[in-house]
Amino acid sequence: MENWLQFGDTAPLPTDLPTLIMALLLAFMCGQVIAWVYMYTHSGLSYSRNFVSSIIILPITVAMVMMVLDNNLVTAFGLLAVFAIVRFRNILRDTLDTVYILSVIVVGMACGTQKFTTAIIGVMIAATVLIFIWFTNFGARHRYDLILNLKWSESLSKLDELRAFFERHALKITLASQRSDDNMPEAHLSYRLRLRDPDRLDLLLDEIKRIDGVSSVSSLRAEDESEV
Repeated sequence: MENWLQFGDTAPLPTDLPTLIMALLLAFMCGQVIAWVYMYTHSGLSYSRNFVSSIIILPITVAMVMMVLDNNLVTAFGLLAVFAIVRFRNILRDTLDTVYILSVIVVGMACGTQKFTTAIIGVMIAATVLIFIWFTNFGARHRYDLILNLKWSESLSKLDELRAFFERHALKITLASQRSDDNMPEAHLSYRLRLRDPDRLDLLLDEIKRIDGVSSVSSLRAEDESEV
C-alpha cells in the first residue's frame, strides 16, 4: 500500500513517476512561456483572460493524453470516440490565436512523448519568433499616418507652393483626391501624408491654416489599411 501511487496504473508497462511529473511540469512551464508572450504582444481587440488560461492548461492536457495513449491503438480509438461526443464550439477570431493553440498542442505532445529537449528548444524558438514579429511589426504596410482635407481657393497652378509646405513636415505626400466645381471658386483637396514627426501634427495644422487660400482644414489620423 505504501507504493500505491507509483504502481497505481495497471497498464502493461509501469508508470515512470519521475518522468510523468517532469513531463507535466515541463508542459506547464512551456505553456507559461507562450502565455506570457501572448499577453505581452497581443494588440487586437479580442483579448480574453480565459484564452490565456487555456494556453497554460492545454499543453498539460495534451501531455496527459499522449501518456494515456502510450502506443495503444485501442486506447487511441476510445479517445477519438470521447472527443467525438464532447464538441468544442469556440471560434477563434484571430488567426494568430490559432497559431498559439497549435503551438501549445505540439508542446504538449512533445512533453507527453518524453521529447523534453524538443519541447524546450521549440518553445524558445517559437517565443523568440513571436516576439520578433511583434517588435518589428512585421507584415504591416504603414504608408501614411494622416489624412488631411482642405479647401483651396487659389489657382490650381499654385499647388506646388502647398506641396513645398508639406515637404517640410512629411516624408511622403500623396494627393488622393481633387474635386472642383465650376460654380465654386474653391477646390476640395485630400492629401495622404507620412509625417516626419507625428508628434508635431499640431504645428502643421496651425501653420497650414495661415496659408493664403487654405480654408476648412480637417485631419484624421489613419493607416494605409485596416490591419488587425
